[in-house]
Amino acid sequence: MAQAAFIGLGVMGGPMARHLARHGHQVTVYNRSAAKALAWVSDHGGKAAPTPREAAAGKDVVFACVGADDDLRAVTLGPDGAFAGMKPGAVFVDHTTASADVARELHAQAKSLGLGLVDAPVSGGQAGAENGQLTVMCGGDADDYAQVEGVIAAYAKSCRLMGPSGAGQLTKMVNQICIGGLVQALSEAIAFGKAAGLDTQAVIEVISKGAAQSWQMENRHKTMAAGEFEFGFAVDWMRKDFAICFAEARRNGAKLPVTALVDQFYAQVQAMGGGRWDTSSLIALLDEPRKR
Repeated sequence: MAQAAFIGLGVMGGPMARHLARHGHQVTVYNRSAAKALAWVSDHGGKAAPTPREAAAGKDVVFACVGADDDLRAVTLGPDGAFAGMKPGAVFVDHTTASADVARELHAQAKSLGLGLVDAPVSGGQAGAENGQLTVMCGGDADDYAQVEGVIAAYAKSCRLMGPSGAGQLTKMVNQICIGGLVQALSEAIAFGKAAGLDTQAVIEVISKGAAQSWQMENRHKTMAAGEFEFGFAVDWMRKDFAICFAEARRNGAKLPVTALVDQFYAQVQAMGGGRWDTSSLIALLDEPRKR
């Protein structure tokens, strides 16, 4: 069993840390809001630390799941950052969805200190975190990955090393690009079916057995048809992720015309007050004019 630290106890990090504790790992937690860390310890045991450095001290593996690049730098670098407390040979596992650039930057910094770093963004949303069924896509050195793969298994249904540092984040970008287009297509399909007078549930039951099937269709069609959008990854977060994709595409020359269009649609959802709605809320732009 590993001596572990977990930094960031939000809707994803809190459940992941819980699964580590339930699998017998010794977990010390840190959260920017100390009250949340103390509440987690009260519920799940372990210890709370006042800084990332103190949380990471003496640990075999240090996990993090925070907001974005600058949040990640804030919890890793500096005198109170996790890197300052980690012992030589320990590995930092970053579950934040961030840029490939920051993954490579922090990987280089970690290596200079005798540490390992694996960028390991996840897919599966809050439900995947709660149920220990996340897909984890990793970038980094093979020996560092081998050291942490078995610990990550506490909350992963699938975990794979995709390549060197940054490859995990690049794979997550591919994931988000796929989701954006799929949700928009599903939104248009459901709205079209409604306009045509079809029974949405019957339609989905039929087409989900064929080539149109997707996770989004299986798990979101009912709530989308009902106009309920409180079930997953927020629009604000998706637009943050799309911005990372666009920055990388400018660098590598990839073209993302559909993703750019869907990003504009998400901006309209935000303007409707739906920034915290889940990503399936794209359908609100199609339903709303017909409801007036």
